[in-house]
Amino acid sequence: MVRVLALTRWPRVAASSRQRFLIFLPYLAQRDIEVTVRPFFDDAYVAGVNSGHGVNVLRLLGCYCRRVADLFRRSRYDLVWIEKEALPQAPYWLEALLLRGSKVLLDLDDAWHLRVRASPLRHLLASKMVRLSRRADTLLVANAALGRWAAEAGVASAKIRLAPTGLDVRHYEVEAEPALPFTLGWIGGPFTAQYLEAIQAPLRRLSAEGVRLLVVGEDRALDGLHGIAIEQHSWSEDTEASLIGRCHVGINPLPDDEWSRFKSGYKLIQYMAAGRASVASPVGANRDVVAEDETGLFATSDDEWYRQIDRLRRDDELRRRLGRQARRQSEERFSIEALGGIVCDAIKRLMAPEKRV
Repeated sequence: MVRVLALTRWPRVAASSRQRFLIFLPYLAQRDIEVTVRPFFDDAYVAGVNSGHGVNVLRLLGCYCRRVADLFRRSRYDLVWIEKEALPQAPYWLEALLLRGSKVLLDLDDAWHLRVRASPLRHLLASKMVRLSRRADTLLVANAALGRWAAEAGVASAKIRLAPTGLDVRHYEVEAEPALPFTLGWIGGPFTAQYLEAIQAPLRRLSAEGVRLLVVGEDRALDGLHGIAIEQHSWSEDTEASLIGRCHVGINPLPDDEWSRFKSGYKLIQYMAAGRASVASPVGANRDVVAEDETGLFATSDDEWYRQIDRLRRDDELRRRLGRQARRQSEERFSIEALGGIVCDAIKRLMAPEKRV
């Protein structure tokens, strides 16, 4: 039995921790890999921040104390599996000290090396993600852009493994398309309305023609999207799949900026699992997730966004064909069965005895 300490950043409510760590636990357990999950932030802290109450300093201090205690207990485990970083906003030397002697599997699904630019400690943290990635025994990256960044940062190519963000496809039943009005789907967190704002002109035009936007997730900024018919639902792990099934097409607009080029296209993977075609910006991993004219369409300008959505609205056969193919690809490329083997193999390889020359 291999014992793994998984130091996630978030509890189950956050997609990155849930979809890159927690969904694989049963799969790994069946292969004699026992994973103990210890999130940095707890549910109460996340709820407070998402509700706009700001940072509770005492609760945050408690998060750091728990994480340091977890790191002091790392010798009980064969391997430490880390989401992004073990100690947020802490310098590399301290994290390296607390990981000394442990085998490390580091997981990256976003451009964490860019986030330090907005930190008041940016001078102290400037090289942290580069050094931490080099320190890791294996680096799991969610997309090709992160893999290229790691290679350019000096991480040995043999240590880099591509593992896209996955899901439990069985959780997404392919339901018959809903009745009218024609409905677009969007899944977003508390601070992601800016992506919808970028295409509000075509959304407003479509809304005037009877199209509705179904939003899964809470964001107070949606109130600023005037002239768009919006049906908003709170996010829940139990209901998100069925809510996507109430849409005809999923959308994923992104700006062509440095941060977005490292995003992993998880929304698109969800639409695919639900058997829905999508329209997306051809940015970053979106280009890898969507097969143009096979599982979805791309759009850049406001006019393209309108035309591509309208094309799927009017062509039932095209929309349904893309949805069927999207579901098939989600099973082949993004299911637990497809990706669990990558994670399992990475862990087993780290546990294999080193060959002596």
